[in-house]
Amino acid sequence: MYSRARILAFAIRRPRQLGSHQVRWSSQCATQSQPSFPCVDAHAARESRLIAESASRSRGAASYPSDDSGPEPPYARPSPLSYNVYHHPRPFPLTYSASLPSFDIAYETWGTMSPTRDNVILLQTGLSASSHAASTPLNPSPGWWEKFIGPGRALDTSQFFVICSNVIGGCYGSTGPSSIDPTTGQRYATRFPILSIFDMVKAQFALLDHLGVDRLYASVGSSMGAMQSLAAGWLFPNRVGKIVSISGTARSSPGSIAMRYAQRSVLMADPNWNNGFYYDGLPPHTGMKLARQIATITYRSGPEWDLRFGRKLHDASLTDESRTTPKLCPEFMIETYLDHQGEQFCLKYDANSLLYVSKAMDLFDLTLPAIKRLGLSPAQKTTSPSPPSVEEAQATALLKSHPPPANPPPHLPELAEGLRPLASTPTLVLGVQSDILFPVEQQREVVDALRLAGNSRVGYFELGGVWGHDTFLLDVLNVGGAVRGFLS
Repeated sequence: MYSRARILAFAIRRPRQLGSHQVRWSSQCATQSQPSFPCVDAHAARESRLIAESASRSRGAASYPSDDSGPEPPYARPSPLSYNVYHHPRPFPLTYSASLPSFDIAYETWGTMSPTRDNVILLQTGLSASSHAASTPLNPSPGWWEKFIGPGRALDTSQFFVICSNVIGGCYGSTGPSSIDPTTGQRYATRFPILSIFDMVKAQFALLDHLGVDRLYASVGSSMGAMQSLAAGWLFPNRVGKIVSISGTARSSPGSIAMRYAQRSVLMADPNWNNGFYYDGLPPHTGMKLARQIATITYRSGPEWDLRFGRKLHDASLTDESRTTPKLCPEFMIETYLDHQGEQFCLKYDANSLLYVSKAMDLFDLTLPAIKRLGLSPAQKTTSPSPPSVEEAQATALLKSHPPPANPPPHLPELAEGLRPLASTPTLVLGVQSDILFPVEQQREVVDALRLAGNSRVGYFELGGVWGHDTFLLDVLNVGGAVRGFLS
């Protein structure tokens, strides 16, 4: 054992013994250039730009977003002059909270409503979509479902009157966390109440009441919109004639919840988030960019990226020598693609809206025990057909697009009981084999549960292709063809 004095003496002498080495090491560092990380510097540059813009606004400059500020290329953010707004002046009861004192809901329309108002289709949106599903005279920019809406298209405007709204909780004209709380005169921020998919749908039906629409010809939705479409038929079985559910689910799975939780986690970890009270300062742009990158991974598929990017580098001019010195910032084309998607989105959608709307998706569950816990019931009771026997249900399933499940999930009977209010509603379900966010097993589960609930008018198509979850935005031929055939 060393004595304390000897240890102190060694510590004092140590720098002298290493002094020449330290000098050499310092001189070498001085001659080497410091590493640079452009991908990190981009966050600081964005923050500096935001600070400058904030200072400009404080001097009275206009604060309206630019025309190209949609959440991502397929989406176009509407301007306040290009959509209609319904104001609901009365308290609006919510699933998990007492009520909203009032709300606004932004919406756009296409086609002509018939004199009897019986040709109305309600188009439900995904998480970050606005009401601008297709171009209009007031907003000619392409909408997020541009090629599916119009004369002769999936939603045929020569036959139907199409309504699309921005969900409550959103940030494109409808009341959400970024809106002013009329009781305080301040933005709600995270004082905004937790929402459910059912709340979003009830708000839409308040809009329909305002428009004098007693019954929808159909409720059509993809992704989160598919959840809303099922919820619309469940809440108002006498007011929904048909249901179209594309790449959705009737019960959020742990895998999908995990993916959305990861997005919320990186967003809330951004110091700029400030517990949701960032509206007078800098938005959590870095957290939003990372959240969008995670989301984009869930929206597309590995096979598509193999075909589209492979292992290509984004700079084709790199020499063989430079290829042997990789960098930590994006070099592969897939990396630059994700970087671009995050960059495009991080300032185009409200961060708190992303938290609240994605949480509503996680909470969605149409199994009977979950519905009972919430104390929900259909607004109008329908006469449900008697439940089929196991043999009848299996025979019906065998006639359809896929056989009955060999090992059904344990919650399937509870889901079938929960979906019994939809037993009389013709329903089309579409699934995509390359979808990792809402795997095709979830659409099969919806179909099996509906048939077990006694619905004999369920159509099911399972699509191939490599576009993953975003197939509903891109596959005009197959998705559009199936929807048009079902609605006709």
